Amino acid sequence: MNEYGALILAFLHWAQLDHVQTCLHVHLPNVALCDRAPVSSVGCDSASQKMHYYRYSNAKVSCWYKYLLFSYNIIFWLAGVVFLGVGLWAWSEKGVLSDLTKVTRMHGIDPVVLVLMVGVVMFTLGFAGCVGALRENICLLNFFCGTIVLIFFLELAVAVLAFLFQDWVRDRFREFFESNIKSYRDDIDLQNLIDSLQKANQCCGAYGPEDWDLNVYFNCSGASYSREKCGVPFSCCVPDPAQKVVNTQCGYDVRIQLKSKWDESIFTKGCIQALESWLPRNIYIVAGVFIAISLLQIFGIFLARTLISDIEAVKAGHHF
Repeated sequence: MNEYGALILAFLHWAQLDHVQTCLHVHLPNVALCDRAPVSSVGCDSASQKMHYYRYSNAKVSCWYKYLLFSYNIIFWLAGVVFLGVGLWAWSEKGVLSDLTKVTRMHGIDPVVLVLMVGVVMFTLGFAGCVGALRENICLLNFFCGTIVLIFFLELAVAVLAFLFQDWVRDRFREFFESNIKSYRDDIDLQNLIDSLQKANQCCGAYGPEDWDLNVYFNCSGASYSREKCGVPFSCCVPDPAQKVVNTQCGYDVRIQLKSKWDESIFTKGCIQALESWLPRNIYIVAGVFIAISLLQIFGIFLARTLISDIEAVKAGHHF
């Protein structure tokens, strides 16, 4: 009876039918198997006359999710490297790297700072995602996943608050635009950004050309000796199709004229009104961009969480 019982238990042990094996062990108390011993070695020590059961976990890390997450992050990592390289190159051209106090002396915002901030975030997240996926490091993957979740909810909160508090957002944007008008000639990148915004939206100033009185070079007061006094930047000028070369002096002395004649040579609509009228016309494009970015973030979160679950399942299987 003991020999047949040993054979049955050995087969069940090999087939990993633990629950059946346990039941038979109750009815065959004198039959024992050694730890990983062959069936014939029934004579174990008296101290090892205890049944040993083994669970072999079938969990494994999916190579599909692993390398898909790596590919997902390598794009962001490379993009972060590009942003950082462009930002540092722009700062070196302006001499900021040799004198970082130039950034703090600006009244407006340096667009290069935004480029560098985006580059740092993308580089850090891409690095954490790539290394975390390849090395199956749960700590790095949790950092990547948690940061993406935080950014996603911040974007969602900003969108909701901007919709609910439109007047407050409009006032903050006006203050931001006016502060950058004051620094228009202080930074070439800021100057190019404002010129691009005004040309693209065919606008001038925050609420109109008079806002350029905030800039010391375009101010109409008697204390100003600038050649650009009572003028506007060339990006405010109505383009002349006959001119193949941009006339950068087209805005000189234009505000000395009567206001009724301004619209003949410059844009009289403010950029805030232009953006407010642009948004309803392009609401589907804006919504599509927001949804696309959100889906990319959700996809990254899904890949990271799936890979973390696989790694945890494999680690949990080693404890049996």
